[in-house]
Amino acid sequence: MKANDEQILRGLATVSFYANDLKAAKKWYSELLGIGPYFERPDSDHPVYIEFRIGDYQHELGIIDAKYTPKNAVAAGPAGEIAYWHVNNLAATFERLLAMGAKEYEPIMNRGADFITASVIDPFGNILGIMNNPHYVEVLSSDSGKN
Repeated sequence: MKANDEQILRGLATVSFYANDLKAAKKWYSELLGIGPYFERPDSDHPVYIEFRIGDYQHELGIIDAKYTPKNAVAAGPAGEIAYWHVNNLAATFERLLAMGAKEYEPIMNRGADFITASVIDPFGNILGIMNNPHYVEVLSSDSGKN
């Protein structure tokens, strides 16, 4: 659907997770991603929100102190949508996540046409999806010629 000749949903801006222990989440995700957060509020000693910029398009992964979970949240455990992040080596990434303490949520599944997915529950109760996505690779390849 378009409004004013522009697509309404333009791209993934920020995926937000919640954690009861934001300092532990910062450490865990910094180790997983190989970088620290670029943004922390109010500061790095007392964070209530941290944000990482990751991937080819610098998408944002924000982690919020769980005390700010919306009051209307109904799930007592992992639930809701799953954002899948493209990875180059799905099996190796899945094994690394499990070795770091994540729990399997959905095993590696071939969805057909080379789309392969898996998901885990991070140590803070969030669902983290990973995927081999040929469409992502195709778009990335076509974008690289424009730069």
